[in-house]
Amino acid sequence: MKVNNELFASTPLGSLQTDMSVSLMGFEAEVLSQPDLLASMEGTTVSRSVRDFVSLAKPEITAMVMISAGVAFLIASDPVNLLVLVHTVVGTGLVAAGAATLNQYLERAIDGRMRRTSRRPLPSGRLTARAALLSGLLLSAIGTMYLFLFINALTAVLGLFTLFSYLFVYTPLKRKTRLCTLLGAIPGAAPVLMGWTAATNNLAPEAWALYAILFLWQFPHFYAIGWLYREDYARAGMLMLPAIGEEDGKTTFRQILITTQLLIFATLTLRFIAPTGMPYFALAIVLGLGFYHFAYQASISRSKLAAKRLLHASVIYLPLLYLLIVLDKFGLLITTK
Repeated sequence: MKVNNELFASTPLGSLQTDMSVSLMGFEAEVLSQPDLLASMEGTTVSRSVRDFVSLAKPEITAMVMISAGVAFLIASDPVNLLVLVHTVVGTGLVAAGAATLNQYLERAIDGRMRRTSRRPLPSGRLTARAALLSGLLLSAIGTMYLFLFINALTAVLGLFTLFSYLFVYTPLKRKTRLCTLLGAIPGAAPVLMGWTAATNNLAPEAWALYAILFLWQFPHFYAIGWLYREDYARAGMLMLPAIGEEDGKTTFRQILITTQLLIFATLTLRFIAPTGMPYFALAIVLGLGFYHFAYQASISRSKLAAKRLLHASVIYLPLLYLLIVLDKFGLLITTK
């Protein structure tokens, strides 16, 4: 501070302002004299804005929603209409992107209190709340109309149910009740119902069997996230864990074990509800036991490292399970049904 004061005192104010003006004018002239540089700067700004809007849509989650709808469509279809499949995935993805964008709009103040979300486009100020609101409304409206026009009314209604229950039930209840994960899992598993109705315009028992799988998968997945970032969630007043003031994680990991067991049971039950074969049944057991290993190890150590491994295992497990179901559907697993 002393050095800065001395420097300021030794420099006439008028001279300093003049030097700054000259420097700024020189920089402006340099930029204007180089169209390529100006275009590059504008292109960079546009590129960052596009990335920020994409970030609002939570692309990883939206991609998983689209995959879930697509898998359900494939299982329900006989034969598969590829054009309708594309319409289903696109429409469902638009609704999911709109819901994610509006969720970030509603939670922008809360996101600013948590370290892991404070650099998102809204709390960091890179995008305005108004821009996010308009983007979310537009995506949601286009997605719903897309499903209505290109698929059917039932799928569009399910999309609206998912959108509204996610935004106006799950989102506000995160700060009011520890049942929020349970309530959030209801719209969270709806994409498989949307995929099924897109193919058949009805909800058969097989659709509900797929729904049960995705519904149960969310508990070990989101409880692992909740344990990893429990301090962050507590700072923001988010009730993401199943017990009040839990320090040792006993209740959380008990819930993880129970729901993982139920998940494995649901994947095996699919053998008797949907037309899946014994190869699927055997491989689902192997895959389920592998996933349960990570859940069990996490329940023993209750550490952040074990929770992170469980989280990664959950992200790998679900696509592999989907792959098994699809391969079985098209007779690409070994031998007979």
